[in-house]
Amino acid sequence: MQFIMQLFDFVMNVDRHLAGMVNEFGHWSYVILFLIIFIETGAVILPFLPGDSLLFAAAALAANQASGLNIYLLFVLFLVAACGGDTCNFFISKHLNHWLQQKSWFNKLVKPEYLQQAEEFFDRHGGKAIALGRFIPIIRTFVPFVAGSGAMKFGRFFHYNIIGSLIWVLICLVCGHLFGNLPFVQEHFSMIVLGIIFVSVIPAIVGLLRSRKTSK
Repeated sequence: MQFIMQLFDFVMNVDRHLAGMVNEFGHWSYVILFLIIFIETGAVILPFLPGDSLLFAAAALAANQASGLNIYLLFVLFLVAACGGDTCNFFISKHLNHWLQQKSWFNKLVKPEYLQQAEEFFDRHGGKAIALGRFIPIIRTFVPFVAGSGAMKFGRFFHYNIIGSLIWVLICLVCGHLFGNLPFVQEHFSMIVLGIIFVSVIPAIVGLLRSRKTSK
């Protein structure tokens, strides 16, 4: 429960926490940011780590030269982290899927409805689900897992992985860099972050409601 509260606080105040982290850890902040984005999809069991909001906040902070963050370095790091996380997720599923499904701790951490949503999303969009899923929190963590458990070849998976990660990182960083330091955005940053999260999860909510309606 404490972890959930801390995570919620981090997401709600990502701008304040990020600025404090950069001031305290300096260049090591790049490593921390890389790990957060990588683990969000790569670890499979941590889909609630901040994604879109963290990229937006990092780009907004980088727009201020005094922060010490380089927007181009952030672009490279986030792109590698996003692609690497999905790739790690894919191979975890490819080699460990059946073993994980038999473990009670995994079934407790990964809710069956999340996997069902990802499977339905994958079935609906095919290979494009890898790229499209990158823009939907929670779904983006489990779509690579579903792809790895099926017959999809890695070459095809990686093709869509690169496209989705590239577009996702570009959009989040460009928006954060251009609009993050506007007075209105700074004054209402927490609400804007909430808006980003809400808009991002709308497709997942619609998918869940549809799946429940279909099951009934």
